[in-house]
Formats: sequence, structure tokens, C-alpha cells
Amino acid sequence: MDYFTAIVLGVIQGIAEFLPISSDGHLVIAEHLLGVKENNLAMTVALHIGTLASILVVYRRDILPALKSPRLVLAVIAATLPLVFVGLFVKDAVEQTFGSPMIAGFGLLLTALVVALMPRVERDVLTLEQVTWKQGLIVGLFQTIAVLPGVSRSGMTIFGGLTTGVQRAAAANFSFYIAVPAIAGAAVLHGKDLLKAGAGGLEPGPTLVGMLTSFVVGLAALRLLLGLVSRSKLQYFAWYCAVLGIGVIAWQMSSGG
Repeated sequence: MDYFTAIVLGVIQGIAEFLPISSDGHLVIAEHLLGVKENNLAMTVALHIGTLASILVVYRRDILPALKSPRLVLAVIAATLPLVFVGLFVKDAVEQTFGSPMIAGFGLLLTALVVALMPRVERDVLTLEQVTWKQGLIVGLFQTIAVLPGVSRSGMTIFGGLTTGVQRAAAANFSFYIAVPAIAGAAVLHGKDLLKAGAGGLEPGPTLVGMLTSFVVGLAALRLLLGLVSRSKLQYFAWYCAVLGIGVIAWQMSSGG
């Protein structure tokens, strides 16, 4: 993989991991357009590490106090358990969908619908400190849907939080708290596959550049999203996902994909 492709993938991962537009869906589409044929596990791990680091930087003052709240820790654990089940038992089936831009296109349409419906389900009742394991579990179930390409993890988890009565800003913050074990878990699973495959195809330069790019861009994207959430401006992304999803489906149908 060359440096240009690594930078492009890093930018996509950094932006789409946090904005409700699906990083996996965009990476599937971009890799097809860029002609990336190989499943570059090292780059996948690096991109995840980059965006994980950006969360830890943005929330560096909040994570330790959050760990002192048993209620919030239990909610994060409950939200993570459904994803653990998916990772252990249906990982291979899910990974097969990542070769299909068509699936990513339909996933983007689902993301568009979910983001568009956010204002209709918002009840603005519970603060972050009031989130229990029950709300966490519901959010976690929504998160499992986002393992499919084109379905936004942040979009699904924020939507899940809103449906349980969690306030808008609190739903966004909880979404990124549970992103830490979710992204770290994905990096570990891909890292295990990388160790099994060996490091023969490892390209240190492009891999490092991709990771640093996803980190820097992720910082900006995460701060942007938190600002947009506070101003109720996420509906713009619904239109974007709808247009892109329709475009990808039309592209795949016209090319016989």
C-alpha cells in the first residue's frame, strides 16, 4: 500500500468513525474505488488504534472520574456484552459482508433513517450519571447492528440512548465511552488475525502514516460531532448518507456488483 492510499484511508477512518456516517462503510467503498485488493490487517489495526487514541485524548479528563461511578461502569459493561457475543460467534459471517459495497449502500440508507428519526425519539430525561445497565444493554444491542458496513456505530448508539430517555449530550458521551472497549476489542481481534498471518506483508511506513492520520483527523471529527450534537445539527448527515447510499447502490447495480 502506498502513502497516498494510507492517508486517504486514515482521513476516512478519522472522520467517519465519529460522525454518524459509518467508517466501515466508507472504507469498503474507498478500497474498491482505490483498487485495494488485499485485506491489510496491519492497516486495519493501525486505523483503529489511531481513532481510539483520539477518544482517549478528548475524554482524558472524564474517563478516570467515570471509572469511579459503579453505575456508569456497569452500564458500559452491559453495553459491551452484546458486541462481545458478536465478536466471538459471528465474526466470520460479518467479515464476509465487508467485500460488498452494495451491503454498505443499504447500510448507509439505514444510517440515514436512524439519524433522521433522532429528533422524534428524543425525550431528554436522563443525565449521564443516571444511565443504568438497562439503558446500557439497549444501547449495546443497537451497537451490534453497526458491525455491518454502512451502519454508523455512533449513529446507532446515540439513537439507542435517545430511545431510552437519555439526554442528547449524555447519549453522545456514553456512545464514546463504550467506543473505547468496542474499538479496542476490534483492534485485538484483528491483531490476533495479524499474528496468525505473520508480519510478512507489513509495511511500517504507510501503516504508521495511516494511524497518525486517523488520530489527528479523529480529534477534529470527534470535537465537531460533540458540537453538532449540542446544536441538534445531525440531520445533515442523514441527507448525506441517503444520497451516498443511493449512489453506491446505483453504481453496484449498473456494474453488476
